[in-house]
Amino acid sequence: MSLSIIGKSINESVTLKLNEVAALLREKGEPVIHLGGGEPKSRAPLEALTGAAAILNSGEIRYTPVDGIPAMKQAVIRYTEEFYNKRVPPENVIISSGAKQAIMVAMQAILNPQDEVIFPAPYYVSYPEMIKLCGAVPVPVFPEDGSFHPRIQDIERYCTSYTKLIIINSPNNPTGIMYSEEFIAEIVDFCEKRGLYLMMDDIYHRLIFKRTKPINPYDYAKDHTENSKLIIINGVSKVYAMTGFRIGWAVGNRKLISCMSNIQGQQTSGPSVVLQKAAIGAINGIQSCVDSLRITLENNTKVMLEQLNAFKGVKVTPPDGTFYCFADFSSYMKDSKKLAYTLLEKVRVITVPGIEFGLDGYLRLSTCGTIKEITEGIERIKWTIDPNSPNEIYIGQRKLVRDWI
Repeated sequence: MSLSIIGKSINESVTLKLNEVAALLREKGEPVIHLGGGEPKSRAPLEALTGAAAILNSGEIRYTPVDGIPAMKQAVIRYTEEFYNKRVPPENVIISSGAKQAIMVAMQAILNPQDEVIFPAPYYVSYPEMIKLCGAVPVPVFPEDGSFHPRIQDIERYCTSYTKLIIINSPNNPTGIMYSEEFIAEIVDFCEKRGLYLMMDDIYHRLIFKRTKPINPYDYAKDHTENSKLIIINGVSKVYAMTGFRIGWAVGNRKLISCMSNIQGQQTSGPSVVLQKAAIGAINGIQSCVDSLRITLENNTKVMLEQLNAFKGVKVTPPDGTFYCFADFSSYMKDSKKLAYTLLEKVRVITVPGIEFGLDGYLRLSTCGTIKEITEGIERIKWTIDPNSPNEIYIGQRKLVRDWI
């Protein structure tokens, strides 16, 4: 079979595949613990559900404008004013079927073949593949000091005449690290001076611990005209626990948004009116659900850190937010993919190998589950790879005896 060069170069989404594996194993009655997902277990806000129900009951489920219905745009305008202190007109907003589509359409509007896109590593698993889908070149940047926090000099070292776009995801998936105010100020200034697009992937920006406020890139921008190349990406998936609703958005200059709308119109047309009505309900509704989720995640993270820090040989940098801990297991096994599959096979614990985020020897562990799932999951991991652990463990009704260490 003849496939395109780009098609053959694109890898499967590991995180989505793991979700599929977890579902299949659970259907078979396997005692799976999923520490790999980026999906909160809390329910979607009541206002989201009633918003979707109302439009369903009306029976008026029709095509929507390519760039989003007016009420959804107004909700995003209100959201942007509240959290970014920036008032934007509707022409500067596009609604997409998830933040991932907003990122993809923005890239397609910006990038030419062989253009380069810089992003700090570790990075969201889909960035390199999305960039390759545009025929462009992904350029991950590993901080020279070995930390998870990029420095402007690290970015500058990788910047060439082919560089077109820089992506910043803070707080970061997979590390949970929030980049400093100084760095955000520097990267905004750097991109303005170089004439580069700067995409702020802010999908986790309200899930920050210790009541720390998100950093606003507009505070450091000098160009507030229609020539600005600053793009804000956001959506309802993470902060409102609405992963299956698939509504995201982008805020950018009018010319870019118009181009993105043209592309999106040829790809998928406008997002579902039902899902947009649900998103409107969440954004305009009571926001206590976001605080509740953040507090739950912060408590879960404390428990996971306690478990990991008691695990000799494992190193972890405490996250500032998100759903994740990015833990270094290299003293036990340097091949993170092999380790992840070993844990899945032996003790039915699902994790995401660090190599998918650009750094081998690590595992991304999710704090979305219950305290019981976190503690039992780490206990199973410890039993599998730590020779000092007891030789036997009970998983469900089964007693397992370790015979591979």
